Amino acid sequence: MGVRLMVVDDHRLLAEALASALKLRGHRVLAAAAPAAGAAELVVQRAPEVCLIGTSTPAEPGMFDPIVKIKRERPQVAVVVLGPVPSPRGIAAAFAAGASGYVRHDERIEGVERAIMKARSGEAAVAPSLLQGAFAELLNPAAQPDDEGQRLLQMLTPREVEVLVRVADGEDTRLIAAGMGIAPSTARTHVQRVLMKLGVGSRLEAAALAARTGLLDRAGPVGGVPAAPEPPSINNSGHA
Repeated sequence: MGVRLMVVDDHRLLAEALASALKLRGHRVLAAAAPAAGAAELVVQRAPEVCLIGTSTPAEPGMFDPIVKIKRERPQVAVVVLGPVPSPRGIAAAFAAGASGYVRHDERIEGVERAIMKARSGEAAVAPSLLQGAFAELLNPAAQPDDEGQRLLQMLTPREVEVLVRVADGEDTRLIAAGMGIAPSTARTHVQRVLMKLGVGSRLEAAALAARTGLLDRAGPVGGVPAAPEPPSINNSGHA
């Protein structure tokens, strides 16, 4: 039996992609909303059975304030957080705010669906491996964990970072070109280079990777990225 749910994420492209996948599996998606911070009112109005809230920064102060509001206004709504591999503080903050579950951003759709069903039935929806990892980190904290988001950010030029931010915001090639004041062919080339550098095969995968690693939060808003000199374009004859 399908679940009445809402999907909320700071990045609309990710929210809409997940909503589409869940619709195909027979669930009734009332809305796919962004940004997460302003979605609490909508959740309260629509009153879904389950709300999925995506975040790339689960340990950031105030990140789960919308969950607190949802649970205060609509305590019957089960909330499941989708986020990166969490720190113990991130998991604790999510459940302290009233979340019923925590699922990794890179979980398969079957895993997300299992979490939805558990949350609706009143169970805690968190993978044992996540809890084990959280406890292991508490007992044996890493001295200096690798920052994958920073590493990926350093691989991209400022112009490619802006392209990635626009891709994550759901802009197509035409909108990217218009927003950056470049030709559509140049915008297309930038997108291809971003996908190649990130090692992904689609715009959706690039957006998901960037959100999961926190790269988008480090990149800042569109328009705040300084322009970089355009690399030479390659014409059909093979000459620069």
